[in-house]
Amino acid sequence: METNLAVTAAARKERLIALRKRKQAHETGAANGGPSHFAFKQRNYDPETRQLRQREAGEGGDDTVEKNVEGLAEAILAEDEEKREEELDLFNIQPRRANWDLKRDMTARMAKLERATNEAIATIFRQRLQAMRKDQDGDVDLVASLHAAQTERAAGDAEAGEDDDE
Repeated sequence: METNLAVTAAARKERLIALRKRKQAHETGAANGGPSHFAFKQRNYDPETRQLRQREAGEGGDDTVEKNVEGLAEAILAEDEEKREEELDLFNIQPRRANWDLKRDMTARMAKLERATNEAIATIFRQRLQAMRKDQDGDVDLVASLHAAQTERAAGDAEAGEDDDE
């Protein structure tokens, strides 16, 4: 195990020495005028004639940031105006009924209650039929009892409608 550690330590020392040599060579080469990442461009000076260059009117000197951005501000303002005109009116988004979400949540609950209500109505109807049988001692007019139940429901619905109007 000691030999394995010694081998890895020696390999690491060799890599560090190689890195130091490369770093020193790079620094001394840049300081001595060797190749570097910076390239010197002579735009205003002509080394052949040893004089300043004269720019002509059509030569690319007119390319400035101001000219590139010249119409950008107006375009942005026009685009902003269009977006403001297209903004949605909040009144058009509003639902037709203010309680639509409440009704949506209540449908599942109301289905259970509706079933229980129908069962209760059937139970009440059976009780009334039994009571009518006891009163009449035998013959029960089923059609008359159905008609009486329908008139009672209609009267109850009419009263409920009047309560809603108030």
